Amino acid sequence: MSREFHLQPCLEHGRREAGCDEAGRGPLAGPVYAAAVILPEDFHHPLLNDSKQLSEKERDLLRPVIEQEAVAWAVEAVDPAEIDTLNILWASVTGMQRAVLRLDPAPDFLLVDGNKFRPFGRYGFKDYRTVVHGDATFAAIAAASVLAKTARDERMRALAKEFPQYGWERNFGYPTQEHIDALKRYGPTPWHRKSFHPKALEPTLF
Repeated sequence: MSREFHLQPCLEHGRREAGCDEAGRGPLAGPVYAAAVILPEDFHHPLLNDSKQLSEKERDLLRPVIEQEAVAWAVEAVDPAEIDTLNILWASVTGMQRAVLRLDPAPDFLLVDGNKFRPFGRYGFKDYRTVVHGDATFAAIAAASVLAKTARDERMRALAKEFPQYGWERNFGYPTQEHIDALKRYGPTPWHRKSFHPKALEPTLF
C-alpha cells in the first residue's frame, strides 16, 4: 500500500452525504450494478480511488473495509431486460436511485458520478449534485464505485460458469474479441443486452 490518493471527504461538512456510482455501462452482457455509500467524514484509506484505477486485488481489499466502516451502503443490479427498456443511462440512474432508497439512515444529499441524474422520491434538484469524474474526486463516490465494480465482477464470474464459452470470467461481458467471436459462433444468451449493437457484430445478431 505504497500509493495514497487524496479524495475530498465531502462537499459540505456536517451533512450526511451519499456517494453514488455504477459499474458495467459498456458491456454487451450482464447487469449494470449501482451502489450508494455514506462514509464517516473521518474515513480514510490510502488506496481508495476510482475503482477503474485500482487493481482487482486492491478493490477486493477495499470492499470489506468499506462495507464494515460505512455508515450505510447498498448495491443494486439492473438486469439486461430492464436495460433494454430504459436504455443504459437511465438503467444506471435507476440502479443508483434504488440503492439510495435502501440506505439506513437516509442521506441528506447525494453526490452522483457523471453528469446525468434526475429527482426522485424526496430528492429534488437541490438535494443532489452530479460530478464528472466524481469517483476520483469524492471518497464516497469512489467507495460506491468499488462496491459496484466488485459486486458486478463477482456476478459475472458466477454467470461465466453457466455460459463458459463467452469468457465472462475474463472479459466480464465487455466487447473483447474473445466475446465477439463467441457471440458470432454461439449467438446471444438471455444475459446479453439486445439494445447493444456493436459494429463488430453488424448485421446485428440480436
